[in-house]
Amino acid sequence: MSRLEVRRVEHAMRRLNIFTGIPFGDFRTAFEKAVPVFDPAPYADIIREGGSWNDIEAEVAARAPYDLLLYAVLEATALMEFAGHRGQAVEYLMGNHVIAETMYRLDRNALLYAPLRVLLRSDGSGDAVFAIDQPSTVFAGLDDPGAAATGVLLDRKVAAMMRSIGVAISDDLTSRDG
Repeated sequence: MSRLEVRRVEHAMRRLNIFTGIPFGDFRTAFEKAVPVFDPAPYADIIREGGSWNDIEAEVAARAPYDLLLYAVLEATALMEFAGHRGQAVEYLMGNHVIAETMYRLDRNALLYAPLRVLLRSDGSGDAVFAIDQPSTVFAGLDDPGAAATGVLLDRKVAAMMRSIGVAISDDLTSRDG
């Protein structure tokens, strides 16, 4: 019988609430166009046909214009409204399994945070607020320089996607471009 071992790792993350100034519905439509839903069928075909990881990488590149895909969409609005809350809220799991693999090979705990969890909610005036734990701070918690560098890369990919929608945000996601 093996001995129980628990290793604690404490780390800090930075949550960003990006007030877009774009109506919720318009932002959601643009976001879901920029970050398409993951379709497992082409990847299953590649695996079944004996393809390679390069084939997987090419499939992601062909399907994800900003190197990001949506793995899950969780509609929260109706249930929260039923409980008496106003406004809209949708949760997403967003990421890229090719990018996740570069961290997984360094520390399998990367899959605790990949894909990224995103909340799109409305503010008091009906505009979209994009909430995310900043990837560079999330993956820095793995205490591996390679994973931390990938977190910075993800900051830039999320920023590029946001700019494509019309949100003037810097590559580090912490301020608007001026």
